[in-house]
Amino acid sequence: MHYTALYDLHIAAGGKMVPFAGYEMPVNYSNGIIKEHLHTRENAGLFDVSHMGQIHVRGENAAALLETLMPIDVIDLASGKQRYGLLLNDQGGVIDDLMVARLTETEFVLVVNAACKDNDFKHLSNKLGDKLDLELDQDSSLLALQGPSAGAVMEQLGQELSGMAFMDYRELDFAGISCKVSRSGYTGEDGFEISMPSDRAVDLAQAILAQDSVMWVGLGARDSLRLEAGLSLYGHEITESTTPVEASLSWAISKVRRSGGDREGGFPGADVILPQIPRSVTRRIVGLMPEGRAPIRDGAIIEDKQGDAIGIVTSGGFSPSLGHPICVGYVDIEHSSEQTPLNAVVRDRRLPISVCRLPFVERRYYRP
Repeated sequence: MHYTALYDLHIAAGGKMVPFAGYEMPVNYSNGIIKEHLHTRENAGLFDVSHMGQIHVRGENAAALLETLMPIDVIDLASGKQRYGLLLNDQGGVIDDLMVARLTETEFVLVVNAACKDNDFKHLSNKLGDKLDLELDQDSSLLALQGPSAGAVMEQLGQELSGMAFMDYRELDFAGISCKVSRSGYTGEDGFEISMPSDRAVDLAQAILAQDSVMWVGLGARDSLRLEAGLSLYGHEITESTTPVEASLSWAISKVRRSGGDREGGFPGADVILPQIPRSVTRRIVGLMPEGRAPIRDGAIIEDKQGDAIGIVTSGGFSPSLGHPICVGYVDIEHSSEQTPLNAVVRDRRLPISVCRLPFVERRYYRP
């Protein structure tokens, strides 16, 4: 079991620690998941996400080579910008979803999921290791500050950030600590993901927590926040058996990489994925709204009103913002229209649900 540099701070704050992706991580603190969730929506929540992987990629041809593994436009990504990306297998399935940030013409940082980081690094090394310099960062920590007060909190620590928009990436000093900062996150709110040397992580976390509007938030509320925002979770909505189009992630396939684009295809599974974009898939991910108060969890079978199995719930839980259960799942394409009435099977009970629009809660990214 691994421990982040902030472990002692979590214990001191009453963190309930659980094993997650090989780390002891806080699922919640003494305030509880619902209060942490609502505080993030109303003010600002601080998350320790140091378990995630940060992979540095350097080399003259780095952008073009990364495009051989992902369906996004890396070549035209400007320095100081970040883009959502997908590592794909030859069948068009998703090996992992990640963030790709360009530092300079020849240097990138990839932020990858915690449970996937070792396999991702092995995959990148096998495909590109003889052409690029690759490094899995072992010396940095990662904090996420999320919520409508996040910008004001960061400015209290010494930087004017009004010109920094959603998905911008900068190297900045906060509280005298050199950081790499993206304006992004996993809650649907404005916010920042902040990488810093691990030996300064406690100092920065304490400086952020000293602001009255900030509260520690654990993995429990992180999951309920992302579910409300309609954001996919690797291992649930996206897997090596799901294509980006099935997962309603067609927007993540850049125009230049699509059929007729300047750099059409050239990524794993392109022969499977590109024909799917004009909606020729047999299933897709949708939002699902239960009629009752009973929670519907991942793994629940979805049936049509005739009792035929037509899908499966991939994530579900209680929405603190709506005061109501919500879930998402895959359904056959002919049952994917909004307001389609369906049932979810929970312990042999058929609970009414209906297809609804995603996200459940409006996303509020900062775009000046």
